Amino acid sequence: MKILIFLLLTTITLSVAGQNKTTATRTKNTIPIDIGDSKEMIIQKAANVVPTKNQYEALKNEFIAFIHFGPNTFTRMEWGNGLEDPKIFDLKELHTDQWCEAIKSAGMKMVIITVKHHDGFVLWQSRYTKHGIMSTDYKNGKGDILKDLSASCKKYGLKLGVYLSPADLYQIENPAGLYGNLSKYTKRTIPRVVPGRPFVNKKTFEFEADDYNEYFMNQLYELLTEYGRIDEVWFDGAHPKTKGGQQYNYMAWKKLINTLAPNAVIFGKEDIRWCGNEAGKTRNTEWNVIPYLEDPKLMNNFADLTEDSLGNRNNLYKGKFLHYQQAETNTSIREGWFYRDDNKQKVRSADDVFDIYERSTGGNSTFLLNIPPNRDGKFSSTDVQVLNEVGKRIKETYGKNLLSKASGPKEILDQNTSTYLLNNNQVLLSTPSPITINRLVIQEAIATHGERVELHALDAWINNQWKEIAKGTNIGYKRILRFPEITSGKFRIRILKSRAIPAISNITAHYYISRPPQIQFSRDLNGFVKLTPFEQEFNWKPHGEHAAQNLSTDVQIYYTTDGTEPTSSSLKYTQPFLINSREVKAVSYSKNVKGSVNTSLFGMTKSHWKILNGSSEKQSRNSPPNAIDENDRTYWHSKEGSIDPIAIDLGKLTVLKGFAYTPQKENSDGMIQSGIIQISKDGKTWVDAESFEFGNLINDPVRRIHYFKAPIDSQFVRLTPKVIAGDGKTVTIAELDFIEN
Repeated sequence: MKILIFLLLTTITLSVAGQNKTTATRTKNTIPIDIGDSKEMIIQKAANVVPTKNQYEALKNEFIAFIHFGPNTFTRMEWGNGLEDPKIFDLKELHTDQWCEAIKSAGMKMVIITVKHHDGFVLWQSRYTKHGIMSTDYKNGKGDILKDLSASCKKYGLKLGVYLSPADLYQIENPAGLYGNLSKYTKRTIPRVVPGRPFVNKKTFEFEADDYNEYFMNQLYELLTEYGRIDEVWFDGAHPKTKGGQQYNYMAWKKLINTLAPNAVIFGKEDIRWCGNEAGKTRNTEWNVIPYLEDPKLMNNFADLTEDSLGNRNNLYKGKFLHYQQAETNTSIREGWFYRDDNKQKVRSADDVFDIYERSTGGNSTFLLNIPPNRDGKFSSTDVQVLNEVGKRIKETYGKNLLSKASGPKEILDQNTSTYLLNNNQVLLSTPSPITINRLVIQEAIATHGERVELHALDAWINNQWKEIAKGTNIGYKRILRFPEITSGKFRIRILKSRAIPAISNITAHYYISRPPQIQFSRDLNGFVKLTPFEQEFNWKPHGEHAAQNLSTDVQIYYTTDGTEPTSSSLKYTQPFLINSREVKAVSYSKNVKGSVNTSLFGMTKSHWKILNGSSEKQSRNSPPNAIDENDRTYWHSKEGSIDPIAIDLGKLTVLKGFAYTPQKENSDGMIQSGIIQISKDGKTWVDAESFEFGNLINDPVRRIHYFKAPIDSQFVRLTPKVIAGDGKTVTIAELDFIEN
C-alpha cells in the first residue's frame, strides 16, 4: 500500500512538474523562434501554439459545402475567359432551398458560394459592375443569388461564406477594366458612394489603393454588410492570367474583413490554408502548427503548401515563426468544379465521399465538398442521393457514442471539448458490458494547450491480455482511428510520443455498419485474377485511396468458377488465382450480410501473345500492345484517318468460341461498330471467319462479347474494323480478348 501511494505521489509530482515546464511558454496563435533557441525549446513553443477563436469555430464546422455556379455552368467550361456575354447565364429558376436541404441532410454546417469566379461575373446586385446577374434575363436583371442563398441558409440553420476571386478576367480583358491598369496608389474611401444606392451600414474606411484594389474592397464591403453574417471569406490563389504587375493590398482587405465580419476566417491567408490538392487526398499526419520564415500576421502573399510533411520536428527547426494554420481538404462531388451534364460527368460514390469525410475531419482538417448546381438551378438528383446517404452514415455511425456509460476520467468522457485530462502516459476506459466497435475518436484540447501528441495507440483487453488494435500519429482537433471490429469491455489509449504533456479533451467510440461492396475483377498477363471491393471510376484529380477497402475492413469475398452462384460456402478468396477462358462469379459478405453477385468472363491468358501489326497515333501511350495488356485504362489508338486492322499471334493453335471488345472511355473516338474477324495459317495470308456488329457504343461504352456461330481454329487472328461509331476515321481498343472453346 505504501509503495502504491509513493508511486501515485511520484506520478502527480512528475505530471505537475511537466505541466509547469510546458506552460512556461504562453499559448499564442503565432510564436517567434528566437536566435539561440534549442531544438527542445522550439518543440516546447510548438506545443503551445493554439488556434484563434475564429479558427477553432471553423474547425468545429468539420464538414462544409462549396458551390460553384456561374457562366461556366452554361458554357460547360471549368474556367471562363472574361469575354462571355452575361446573357449566357441563362438561368430560368433557382432552388436554393433544395441546395440547403440536401446540404443539411449531409451533415454539413456551412455553405461557401463562388459569388465571383475568375471570369469576373458576379452573382449579386453589385453597385460597381454590370458584368453579372444584373445583365441577364433572370428575373429581368433583378435576381440576386446570394440574397436567396442567404435566406435559405437562415431557414436551414447553415452558416454562409463567400468565395471572391482576386483574379478577374473581365477586368483584364475589358478595355476599360481596372485590373493591372497601372493606376496610382492614392487615398481612397471604402465604400465609394454610388448615387441612389446608399448603404445601411455607415462605417467607412480610408486606404491607400489603386483602382483594382478599390474595386475589390468596394465589393467586399457589399458582401460583408448586406447579406447577413459571413463566417468565411475564400480567396483562391489561382490566376488564369495577370496584367500590368497587379498587386493585391491584402493588409487592407484583412482590416476590412476583420472589422465588418469579426467572426469570419480567411481562406488562402493566415487563417486557413489549402490542403495541397483538389482530389480529396489527405496527409497521414496533418499538423496545423507549421513554420514560417516571416510573421504570417504581416504577410501579404501565402504560397501553396503541397509537401507531404509540413509540421514535423525537422520542419519546425527550419522556421522563424510557429503559426497555427489549419487545412481545408477541398474536392468536388463531380468530375470538375462546375456542372456540365448528367451523363458523362461522373459523380463520386457515397463510399468515396464518406471515406474522404473520415480521412479529413478525422485527420485534423476540415472537409470542403463542392456540389455544383445544374442549369435548372438545382442539385442533380444523383448528387442529392449521395449527400443523403453520406449524412445517413455520419448520423448512424457518429450519432451514438458507445462509451456513454463507460468508466474512466470524466474530463474525456463528458463530450465537452473545453474539459481535458493532462496525462503523459495512458488512459484506461471500461464499459459495464462488452461493446463492439470499429471507430475511435480522440481529440486534444487544442484551444488551450495546442497540438502535442505525435504517436498514440489503442489497445483492447481480449483473452485476458492487452492487444494493440490501431495506431495513429498526431491527434490535434480530431483523429478518427478505423480498424476491423473488436468486442471488449476494457480499452487503453497509450500516448507513445508527445511534444509536451498531452491534454486529451474527448474520446468516443463508434460502430460503422459495413456495406458489402460489389466485387471487381482484374487479371494480369499471366492469367492470375485478383478480387477487390469495387473502386469507382472517377477520372478527375484521383486521390489514390480505395474507399471501399478503407471502409469495409470486415469484408470476406467468395467466388466460383463453375457457373454456380457463390455463397459463404464457396471458395474463399485469399490470393490471386489462375483462370483461362472461364467465367468467375464473386460476392462479398459483411457480418453475414450478402452483397450483390458480380460476374466476369475471362478469355485466354495473354503472356505469349504478340502483336503482328497495327499503326499508332502515339507510340508512348496508345501503341498496339495496349490492346492486349489486361488494363482497360490504356488503349490502342490508330493513326488519325486510318481505320487499321490489328493482328495477333496467340502463341499456339487454339479453338476459339468468341471474342470480347472493350472500348476506351476517355472519349467517343474510334469505337468499332462493326467488322470482320479473320484467321491465317501463317500470319500473312488472311481469310474471313465471321463478321460482327456492336450497337450504341458511344452512349454505352462497355465491354461487348461476340460468340462465333461455329468454333474457329487458328493461331493467328486479325480484327478488321469496317464501321466506326459516329462515322469516325480512327480505331481505338482498350482491351481485346479471345475466348477458348
